[in-house]
Amino acid sequence: MTEALYDYLVKVGVREHPVLAKLRAATLAEAGDRAGMQISADEGALLQLLVRLTGARRTIEAGTFTGYSALAVALALPADGQVVACDVSAEWTGIGKRFWQEAGVAHKIDLRLAPALTTMDGLLDAGAAGTFDFAFLDAVKTEYADYLERVVRLLRKGGLVAVDNVLWSGRVADASVRDDDTRALRSFNTALHRDQRFDIAMVPVADGLTLARLRD
Repeated sequence: MTEALYDYLVKVGVREHPVLAKLRAATLAEAGDRAGMQISADEGALLQLLVRLTGARRTIEAGTFTGYSALAVALALPADGQVVACDVSAEWTGIGKRFWQEAGVAHKIDLRLAPALTTMDGLLDAGAAGTFDFAFLDAVKTEYADYLERVVRLLRKGGLVAVDNVLWSGRVADASVRDDDTRALRSFNTALHRDQRFDIAMVPVADGLTLARLRD
């Protein structure tokens, strides 16, 4: 994917909401070197389409950063839809809050400032098993396997999980790379490939996105 081809893709293949574009610019200006943690415009568009295709009303994300994914999903949800957004940073999510308000969807986003596993366990303890339609995983890479086990219980049958960064800039395919995050992602990818609870497809969008449908 060349830069020119990617620019073309975004130009004719993505209808980015104006407030999403403003949030992207604000992240670039305010987050510095960490701005790359934000999902891409084409990935956001895909998440929106998946939410609409599945008829999702209740969604959860592990990892919110400056709120682009939460905003994209909230814009795609019906009026009574909800995103439970799990993150630990008041600073970064505070950027997103401004744009959630501007887009008129702040009421759809339930921000939980706590480790995602803590929030997920709390939801399960509160009787939320089987009540979510869609999940997006994009937080601590070494915890992906733990998120998935919670999500299996939180999702309804036929619900969809989207898992970000599964190609990890190609490092997952480079046996010489042995850092904890890369090893965790390799292990997660292999385990999900073998997991018969899901129908799966790994697609080379952005940094790699695995879609996993919880079988009926």
